[in-house]
Amino acid sequence: MTVNHAKQKKPDPCAFVIFGVTGDLAHRLVVPALYNLAANDLLPDHFCIVGIARKAMSSEELNASLMKGLHQFATRKVDDAIARRLLACVTCIEADPADPASFDAMRERLDEIEAIRKTGGNRLFYLATPPSGFLPISRELGRTGMLTENGSWRRLVVEKPFGTDLASAQALNRELLDLVGEHQIYRIDHYLGKETVQNILVLRFANGMFEPIWNRNHIDHIQITVDERLGVGHRGSFYDATGALRDMVPNHLFQLLSLVAMEPPTKFDAHSVRSEKANVLAAIQTQTAAEALQNSVRGQYRAGKVGDTEIDDYRKTRDVRPGSTTETYTALKLTIDNWRWAGVPFYLRTGKALGIKRTEIAIKFKQAPFAMFRDTPVDRLSQNFLIISTEPTEGITLQFNTKVPGPAIDIDGVEMKFLYKDYFKVEPSTGYETLIYDCMIGDNILFQRADSVEAGWRAVQPFLDAWRNAGGKGLKVYEPGSEGPEEANDLMERDGRSWRKLG
Repeated sequence: MTVNHAKQKKPDPCAFVIFGVTGDLAHRLVVPALYNLAANDLLPDHFCIVGIARKAMSSEELNASLMKGLHQFATRKVDDAIARRLLACVTCIEADPADPASFDAMRERLDEIEAIRKTGGNRLFYLATPPSGFLPISRELGRTGMLTENGSWRRLVVEKPFGTDLASAQALNRELLDLVGEHQIYRIDHYLGKETVQNILVLRFANGMFEPIWNRNHIDHIQITVDERLGVGHRGSFYDATGALRDMVPNHLFQLLSLVAMEPPTKFDAHSVRSEKANVLAAIQTQTAAEALQNSVRGQYRAGKVGDTEIDDYRKTRDVRPGSTTETYTALKLTIDNWRWAGVPFYLRTGKALGIKRTEIAIKFKQAPFAMFRDTPVDRLSQNFLIISTEPTEGITLQFNTKVPGPAIDIDGVEMKFLYKDYFKVEPSTGYETLIYDCMIGDNILFQRADSVEAGWRAVQPFLDAWRNAGGKGLKVYEPGSEGPEEANDLMERDGRSWRKLG
C-alpha cells in the first residue's frame, strides 16, 4: 500500500501470468488496471503478460482481443502508444489442468519467455477464473514446480469467493498452504483498492481527534451499507448458488467492518495490520440458530423498475431455479465481543436492484444530553454521524448540530463534506491498480490472510445454517428501486434506531 506516484518504486521484473485471460474479469478490470499502471510508469522495465487459455489462440489474436477490451472498458482515455507498448509483450499459452502435460509444456514455454524478456524468474500467477478452477490450477502449478521460490519470487493471486462456507474455506486454505507459503498467496478483494477504504486507516490512526472517541463510550452503533442498482443480470447460475450473504458479507462488508473496528496495529506493516483485522473478525459473537433468525432479514426482488430500467422477477431470471429461495438482499445485526465494542451493534445490509448504488460506513455517535436546551424552542437535536462513502462519490461527511443565525436559540443539523475529487486530482481507476501494484512489490497489507477468511466465514455460518433449515420460510420480497424489504427496518426499529435513508 503506497502513498503517491512520486514516492513509489518500480516493481521487480516479472511475468504477469493470467489464467482466464479470455474472460470478462481480465478484459474489464485486470488489463485496464495494468494500462493505468503503465500510464503512471509503475510497471517494471522488464515485464510481460502471459495469457493462459484452455483453447488454442495465437498471441496476435489475444493481443487484438485485449486491445479491444481496453478501449471498451478503460477508465481514462487510451493513449495508443502506451497500450501498444503494454500489449506488445503479450504471449498466449494453451493449458488446461485437465491435461497435466499442457502444464509441463507451459513451464518450458515460460522459461523461454523469461529468458527473452529478462524477467528474472519472478512470476505472478493471477487466477481470473471461476472458483472451481482455483485448486486444479494451483495443484498443477505446484506439481510442475512453478510455485517454488528459488532465488526469485512466485506469487498466487486468488479472486473471491474464498470458499462457500466455513468448511470449504478451511479446505481451500489447507490445500493452498500445502502448495505455497502464506506470504505467496494474495487473496484479492477489489473493495480494498478504493482510496476511501484505505483512508479509513489514515482517518483513524493519523488523526488524534478520532481515535480517543472510537469506542463504546461515544459510539451508539455502526451501519455498513453496500447497495447495488443492478439486478442479477446474466449471472443467474452463479448467483442462485451463492446469494447476497455469501457473495458480499464474508469479503466486502467484513473488510470494511474490520478496518473500522480493528485495534491500532503496533506497526503499519502487513503482519501487524492483518493480525488486528483477523482478531476483530474472530471477536464477532457467534450466534445461535434462534439468534441468527432474529438478527437477520433476507429478501428477494420481484419484477419492477429501477429508474427507467426494467428488472425481471428474480425467479424468472435465466438459470435461476423455479421457486428459488436464494436471497438477493440481506441485513444483519452483529456484535463484537471485546472491550472497545461491547454493547455497540453493527448493522450490515447489502442487496441488488435497489434505489441507488451506494457503499458507505455510517458511524452514529451517542446523543448529547438535551437538558441545557429544555427552556428553549429546541425540541430535538439532529443525529451526529461520521459517514465514510466510497460510492457513488468517494469522501467523508460529518453531521453535527449548530445554531441557526438569529436572536433565538434554534438548532439545526449541518454537514461538513470532504470529497476526494475536490482536493486531489486523480484519474478514474478500476480499483485494482493499487492491489496489482502491491502484488508485484510483495506488500500484502491489503490482502486477506487465511485466519481472517476463516473468521469471516465462522461469523456468517450460523446465518447460512439457520436459513437453510428454514427453507423458504422467512424470505421476504421487495420491489426493485426500493430500499429493500420493509422487515429490514424492524431489525433496527426494535432497538430504537433506524437506517440512513437512500440518497
